Amino acid sequence: MSVTRSGKVRAVVLVTGAGLLLTACGGAKVGQVDTAASSSAGGAKSCGTVNLAVNPWVGYEANAAVIAQVAEKQLGCKVVKKDLKEEVAWQGFATGEVDAVVENWAHDDLKKKYIDDQKVAVNAGPTGNKGVIGWYVAPWMAKKYPDITDWKNLNKYASLFKTSESDGKGQFLDGDPSFVTNDAALVKNLKLDYKVVYAGSETALITAFRQSEKQQQPILGYFYEPQWFLSELRLVKVNLPAYTKGCDADAAKVACDYPPYELDKIVSKKFADSGSPAYTLVKNFTWTNDDQNLVAKYIAEDKMTADEAAAKWVADNPDKVKAWLPAG
Repeated sequence: MSVTRSGKVRAVVLVTGAGLLLTACGGAKVGQVDTAASSSAGGAKSCGTVNLAVNPWVGYEANAAVIAQVAEKQLGCKVVKKDLKEEVAWQGFATGEVDAVVENWAHDDLKKKYIDDQKVAVNAGPTGNKGVIGWYVAPWMAKKYPDITDWKNLNKYASLFKTSESDGKGQFLDGDPSFVTNDAALVKNLKLDYKVVYAGSETALITAFRQSEKQQQPILGYFYEPQWFLSELRLVKVNLPAYTKGCDADAAKVACDYPPYELDKIVSKKFADSGSPAYTLVKNFTWTNDDQNLVAKYIAEDKMTADEAAAKWVADNPDKVKAWLPAG
């Protein structure tokens, strides 16, 4: 999962005065400003249009799909989903092009910039999901090499993980290149004989772990919870040096595990002040890792569309949904 702390940003973003150069879902483009607040006029606010960022992993897509389903079917909103990398989505708070990010993983540097300094965004509270990031091996490896789950033994096994892309070292597999991780710093600072290689996407990472288990091929890689795939294959976490507060403050010197994350929602200040019932929905939205994993499984494994998956979950969980809606 993409995480930035202490100002560490690896992704390169191209921005012009005309807007952010990325295509959004449904043909919308970032640069087309259509906010919930702009359609409201006096008295009780109508919902209008909600611009919802969708970051590139299926758990986030599950959050966004359910929120969009409720906003459209029960509040009468028009929801525009915009496929955006994380850092780009936050830029939309300043331009008015994004109303809400509905699964944020830390990003203390972006919070400082857009919430504290520019004051164009606000925190809308936790999603209820508990985030875990770490290094994992497939279950067969932990069974065959039980001491591999201690990072101090990783160099002993480095030769098992050599690939054509790892330059004679062991391969450590990351996912989407836009996921900003500590992994390269960890390899360097823990003096591990490994090279970080990118699978290219969340889907490719899952495929690699699945193939490892099926074909007994060694794999060491980055993974995270909540994630529906862990209900199919319970990956085994490698114990890195324990996280302590501040051990990741200097991105270049990180030599500790990832911290636990309480995932939250970030919205534009304009959206929060709009009086839109959609803001109340986003603010009240909270569910569990199991809830998210189920909807994500519907999308990724059962091949439902995001709308179908969300509609099924909403129909099956009316009491949870009711708690998110504006009073009255």
